[in-house]
Amino acid sequence: MQCLMADGALITLDSDDILATEHVLAVGKEFPDVETCRRTLKDLAIALHFDLRIVKSDRSRFIAKCSKEGCPWRIHAAKCPGVQTFTVRTLNSEHTCEGVRDLHHQQASVGWVARSVEARIRDNPQYKPKEILQDIRDEHGVAVSYMQAWRGKERSMAALHGTYEEGYRFLPAYCEQIKLVNPGSFASVSALGPENCFQRLFIAYRACISGFFSSCRPLLELDRAHLKGKYLGAILCAAAVDADDGLFPLAIAIVDNESDENWSWFLSELRKLLGMNTDSMPKLTILSERQSAVVEAVETHFPTAFHGFCLRYVSENFRDTFKNTKLVNIFWSAVYALTPAEFETKSNEMIEISQDVVQWFELYLPHLWAVAYFQGVRYGHFGLGITEVLYNWALECHELPIIQMMEHIRHQISSWFDNRRELSMGWNSILVPSAERRITEAVADARCYQVLRANEVEFEIVSTERTNIVDIRTRDCSCRRWQIYGLPCAHAAAALISCGRNVHLFAEPCFTVSSYQQTYSQMIGEIPDRSLWKDEGEEAGGGVESLRIRPPKTRRPPGRPKKKVVRVENLKRPKRIVQCGRCHLLGHSQKKCTQPI
Repeated sequence: MQCLMADGALITLDSDDILATEHVLAVGKEFPDVETCRRTLKDLAIALHFDLRIVKSDRSRFIAKCSKEGCPWRIHAAKCPGVQTFTVRTLNSEHTCEGVRDLHHQQASVGWVARSVEARIRDNPQYKPKEILQDIRDEHGVAVSYMQAWRGKERSMAALHGTYEEGYRFLPAYCEQIKLVNPGSFASVSALGPENCFQRLFIAYRACISGFFSSCRPLLELDRAHLKGKYLGAILCAAAVDADDGLFPLAIAIVDNESDENWSWFLSELRKLLGMNTDSMPKLTILSERQSAVVEAVETHFPTAFHGFCLRYVSENFRDTFKNTKLVNIFWSAVYALTPAEFETKSNEMIEISQDVVQWFELYLPHLWAVAYFQGVRYGHFGLGITEVLYNWALECHELPIIQMMEHIRHQISSWFDNRRELSMGWNSILVPSAERRITEAVADARCYQVLRANEVEFEIVSTERTNIVDIRTRDCSCRRWQIYGLPCAHAAAALISCGRNVHLFAEPCFTVSSYQQTYSQMIGEIPDRSLWKDEGEEAGGGVESLRIRPPKTRRPPGRPKKKVVRVENLKRPKRIVQCGRCHLLGHSQKKCTQPI
């Protein structure tokens, strides 16, 4: 039998192809049902490049033949008595026609495309229609349209994960499963209007809540990412930072849109989550891009918190406003200046270059971002690490229904917990690795100083440039680095070493390995398969229609969405510019300073 392949060549099927056909189809061959019989014949027709015409198909029989006039190929399958099984009764497997002479095959339907790509979509939800049609052409020698590939993917995604609409409907049951499997967790969903359209979903796992209160710094990042799925929406997140500078998501919400009302709701839920423990916890430091909605929500629900700018956001605005490399370098020196005097010196340098800096400072007040003036404790953490994570989540999950989206996020958080818990078990030091490195640098730099002891707890640390006062009882140094970063600075290290104290023991408790292990001590429970859930709407006998959540009214508009180019460097933390404590020049530390003492 001759057939046309994907490259346009006309070939003749050899005896091995015929034997393969006879192995798939033979008299007496059984199929579980008529649908399986149809699918098998369709796959065979596409593989052997002949067209199939169905003569009869009903509950009891299935008859098909080759569509080419005069070709003897024909099959007859019939239902076995008392069961659903279909058996091949007669088969003429000989083809005398030349088969399909072009790449467009009638049997290559949307359903066939969906079945062909199901395994790949299961592993990669980002599998694009353009890739699907190219792979089908390469593997099967069949050309399908872009729309067929797109619809095939949609059908396959629905078969694997359910529809978007089903995802919203099962949200109440999903929240109940989270609270059942992870007692002490927060999980709630709310709807809007008489039609019960989805509005908000809030989730915070008990393991995350406990880990935050156990030993995370009292520092939270707030940010959002816009979703591009069928019903759009936004994902909001509040994340902490662990002792080793790892991101620690505390609470996640999906909302129908980013609005003042939804931000206020998210912060109110966060306040409820933290409310029972805020008395024993230091004042919170909150970092964000300080959008008006976030500022108002923080002032309402966390009036005592210190709310500062994300330095990436501020620095980008400064760079885009002035477009002057020298000015930007001085700006970063001002950002990291530890004292008001140092900050004012750098500010004057910037103003000498451009008077417009004064107006910029009025828009972005220094006490909201400058280290010298910001009253909250950031422990050296200045940017929003959650931004890149949210961007990746939105990118990876926008094809998935809402429950599968939250499951993807839960799996990632759970894997972070498992990996960090296992990694920390191998640490033998007092402090986590990042804190150990900083303490080691401080101890090395401490050798450059002369130590004068005033009393049991106060010391004067003398260098060629200045004298700093250290109080080891209050853990305070006049350079302010100890208070700002939570780790002894070089001056403090010199004082502690002079009186025989262990410098590591004077770091904040959150930096210890034991605290880090406590942070990740709990596990996030697996959610069982959906077939084991109780549908609350059905459980109520169908009378509680209010429990059935419907999709939001906001839908993605038709057409290709506009792409927003996100620069990778913008998602990274700003690199800290090292400043020497002796000569005050940038680019090296005291340890590597070549200036004479």
